Amino acid sequence: MQEKKRFIKLPETEKRTGYKRASIYKKIKEGKFPSPYPLGDRAVGWLESDIDNWIEERINASRINGGTAYASK
Repeated sequence: MQEKKRFIKLPETEKRTGYKRASIYKKIKEGKFPSPYPLGDRAVGWLESDIDNWIEERINASRINGGTAYASK
């Protein structure tokens, strides 16, 4: 069975990551955060699985490097 895919909008992305809009878009520009997908003329959304994977990567990097991995990137 194929996994269901779902788009999440900016408010949910902010809530799940702890970052606000400016920080999210700064990290996208730096290549450190998943890019959103266009959903309409003036709407974008992030694939929920992309955000879940990004969170898991942060957790794993923190555990491997004693909590300092992301700060040095």
